[in-house]
Amino acid sequence: MARKPLSNVDTAWLRMEDPTNLMMITGVLTFGAPLDFERLRFTLQAGLGQIRRLRQRVVRPARPRAGFYWEDDPAFDLNYHLQRASLPAHEGATASAALRELASLLASTPLDLNRPLWQFHLVAGYRGGSALICRLHHAIGDGLALVHVLLSLTDAEPDAPWPLIRPRRQQRPPAFYDAFLGSARQVAGAAASQVRATQADPWRLVDGARLGGQFAGTAARLVLMPHDPPTPLKGPLGVAKRVAWSEAIELERIKSIGRAMEATVNDVLLAALSGALHSYLAARCDLDPELNLRAVVPVNLRRPGSEAELGNKFGLVFLPLPVGLADSDARLAEVKKRMDSLKSSLQAPLTLGILGLLGIVPMEVEDWAVNFFGARATLVATNVMGPKQKLYLAGAPLESLMFWVPQSGRLGLGASIQSYAGRVWVGFIADEGLIPDPQAIVDGFQAELAHLDQTGAQQQQSSKARLGPPPGAEA
Repeated sequence: MARKPLSNVDTAWLRMEDPTNLMMITGVLTFGAPLDFERLRFTLQAGLGQIRRLRQRVVRPARPRAGFYWEDDPAFDLNYHLQRASLPAHEGATASAALRELASLLASTPLDLNRPLWQFHLVAGYRGGSALICRLHHAIGDGLALVHVLLSLTDAEPDAPWPLIRPRRQQRPPAFYDAFLGSARQVAGAAASQVRATQADPWRLVDGARLGGQFAGTAARLVLMPHDPPTPLKGPLGVAKRVAWSEAIELERIKSIGRAMEATVNDVLLAALSGALHSYLAARCDLDPELNLRAVVPVNLRRPGSEAELGNKFGLVFLPLPVGLADSDARLAEVKKRMDSLKSSLQAPLTLGILGLLGIVPMEVEDWAVNFFGARATLVATNVMGPKQKLYLAGAPLESLMFWVPQSGRLGLGASIQSYAGRVWVGFIADEGLIPDPQAIVDGFQAELAHLDQTGAQQQQSSKARLGPPPGAEA
């Protein structure tokens, strides 16, 4: 039976698994028509022929100091990995609330580490269509790789024929996938511009004498970062998690705010996130106007063309969010300033190297390092640009998608921003004991966008007034 060792970084993510902080990516996809269970099962079966890792389990031999490795699961059973589910019966609850309850339950439930580390649950009858709740362990791959896994199962048209099971060498990615990869490389926005310049070989930077001093300075700043201040968002974790997400937000609306405020889409979204946290905390404690809470932001470090490879190839940057500022416009200006300052940051390749080291050091050292860096942040924040065109899975139109990554560092809050087909969703996953009502943060995000909408409109009107009527216009 073929064996393949886990990489050091993948091992680090596997060893971070904790009952109170599961290292899996959880996704909720909704569809505008019912998904046929048998066709979905056949689609998955065809995909499994191309992605061997999904048929493999993680094994650690009894020999001391031996590493984890992947091996084919001799008892692989697709019936375990794809299951039917029904929404919990809550009197008076809406379909969305019921789906959130189910997703929260599954997000709190660990995957079976003796089987391949993924599981899908198909929910029939959701809003006249279907929903699919997906869970995949971070040891299989990072967010970009796992999104590839899911998108490789989709089609660009509703009447695509049932997939054929072909040898891997004949498999070609769907035509829409090239466009998705172009968007995916922009995931990190301004924070990753320096990293993209060195994506061809990020490890070469670590060994380069020319940048050695910059890496040393970056490492020193990471080590000397003070703890994030105590707030209701931080504390001991429990097992139960809660998820919440917004209704669709038109991407053009975000772009319009950015144009009016001379900010990027990422700036606007992160400023709205800061405002949502401000509103949530202001209702529960006294806020210092100088309060900053760090968000750990994943940054893609894959070489161009390697997006389909499984495994973890990303670094992390620590972005301080100006949560204490009471003025929305001031928050946006400060977020833009801080995002611009991260353009030259080498945090991402440095933290990728640290993750690799954590995969080979004793567990006690890894545990100490995870706690060390976790104390210096409050949340994990991701912003993923998905495909620009509408997709179909097993003939059903994909209406929305939302993913939450693990909160490494034993953090209690994760924020996810996901775009797809001209729309954006924001979602949160939170420790139930710390944040029992993450929907309140979603509501705050929506309110912050509404305020920025108003400010943007005023800016545009003011700009038009200064410029005066166009030449030839009637007085």
